[in-house]
Amino acid sequence: MTTLVRHVTFDCSDAYALATFWAKILEGAVSDEDAPGDPEALVHTSEGPDVLFINVPEKKSVKNRVHFDLQPQERTRDEEVERVTALGATLVGDHRLPDGRGWVTLADPEGNEFCVERSAAERAATG
Repeated sequence: MTTLVRHVTFDCSDAYALATFWAKILEGAVSDEDAPGDPEALVHTSEGPDVLFINVPEKKSVKNRVHFDLQPQERTRDEEVERVTALGATLVGDHRLPDGRGWVTLADPEGNEFCVERSAAERAATG
């Protein structure tokens, strides 16, 4: 039997608020069992493992050692970057190249970095 990744877990200062942000990004849903002020909150996703947020007393202080690389399915990379920044993400680094390759590094409201890559259709079109 294989071992499955059940959750990807983030330490944070406000589990419910960060879960709500990521539920919008991942187009998932915060668990019905979670509410504002809870010490943890779970985001159910339709693809991949669920994402768990747990309150911890310390603040994030250095760059993430692990991060998400998001690949939009129905939008272009640039449309996805616009969507997630409108939801509250901030630009950390723009690594887009003139030939269409590259990615954009963003941060969630608590400073956790993540990247947005090209969609499969964009990859097929540019090689």
